[in-house]
Amino acid sequence: MKLKLFFTLFVVQIAFAQQRTCGMQEKMQLIMADPIQKQHYLERQAKFKIEYEKLLALQVANKAGNSEKNVTVTTRIPVAVHFPSVSNSSSAAIKTCLRGLAQTQVNVINADYNASNADISNWAAASAFYPGVSVGNLDVQFILATQNHPAGTGLTNGTVAVTFGTDFLLGDNDATWSGYMNFVIKDIGSNLLGYSPYPGSPSGGETVVMNTICFGSGAGCTGYVPTSPYNLGRTVTHELGHFFNLDHTFGNDNGCGTDDDGISDTPKVGYASYGCPGNGSVNGCVSGQKALTMNYMDYVDDPCMYMFSAGQKTVMQAYINSIYSQFLTNVLTNDSFVKNNFSIFPNPNKGSFNIQFTDVINHFSVEIFDLMGRVVYENNFNESSSLVHTINIENPNRGVYFANIKSGDGIVTKKIIVE
Repeated sequence: MKLKLFFTLFVVQIAFAQQRTCGMQEKMQLIMADPIQKQHYLERQAKFKIEYEKLLALQVANKAGNSEKNVTVTTRIPVAVHFPSVSNSSSAAIKTCLRGLAQTQVNVINADYNASNADISNWAAASAFYPGVSVGNLDVQFILATQNHPAGTGLTNGTVAVTFGTDFLLGDNDATWSGYMNFVIKDIGSNLLGYSPYPGSPSGGETVVMNTICFGSGAGCTGYVPTSPYNLGRTVTHELGHFFNLDHTFGNDNGCGTDDDGISDTPKVGYASYGCPGNGSVNGCVSGQKALTMNYMDYVDDPCMYMFSAGQKTVMQAYINSIYSQFLTNVLTNDSFVKNNFSIFPNPNKGSFNIQFTDVINHFSVEIFDLMGRVVYENNFNESSSLVHTINIENPNRGVYFANIKSGDGIVTKKIIVE
């Protein structure tokens, strides 16, 4: 299997197996040769650089004790998922399945970008090979949009922004969906796994495009089954990194004499890594340094990539800061719904807990998923007249889980700790 990244494209030769190569330089030359694309690229990078320098200066000031402590505010990003090849007249069962698949992918990127994924625990053993490298936590929340959908889409308030049979068949971008973090899932041929702008623009309706075999996690749906070794949703994690201005850790894959990703805490390496290398088993370009093969921006298999570095987090945060005004702010459930309408108790618990509402909600659903995005409980509550509902997770393992609670007022997510 060969994978090529033409600067914005993460391409996999699915039919044949085992190796990936990179053509970034060629695509970069094409982009820079187009005056319009070049100008857009330079404008985005100029805005990014201003924000990046601000964040670096703030980090220095914080270390020196010359700055007030930063109050962290979680960045909320509205997500829309599009299945253009699925007819809008498809059965309710198919649509429900694909909405669930979309949520599993959102669960995965929320875990990966917040360093709360279950396999981040592997870093404890690996970190000894990478002095000076720490895990990056972006403190971001990706949320399927539920309110004020674009006119003409047929979506009502309280329904998640998952579309079927849209105009994305005609191309990768759609101005109708500007202001969202768009994922388009479609058959893009046996040569493609997916691709993303580098970096991306929400206001342009730009998208991360994924093939049908590598979106989401779990059992999947008819025609959209995550397939090993790309079945854990990590290809979207990787592509979204490009959207947020991250290069590959191995630069242009042409050896140690060429540029790398420009981030100081990702050791310089000349070539991509494949499969599932052991900790510290791949040498970097500098004597004594090892390739950070478990990084999301390398080419290893899904089960073997599980972290961003702190330096990559700073790059992505700076880029998000520079484009955040492009995201719509009125398409997500109001925080008052989280604060005022319900509570969960006890928390921590043993896998059994109560959801208590302040007012009766006749129709709502509950979905519980683990840090790998796997759904461990789901139920629809119809014609409910009770304020308190007991939820029981069957044979849960200890750890962190998340509950999605959906009603006509929107969808909210709460963390649950099982002891």
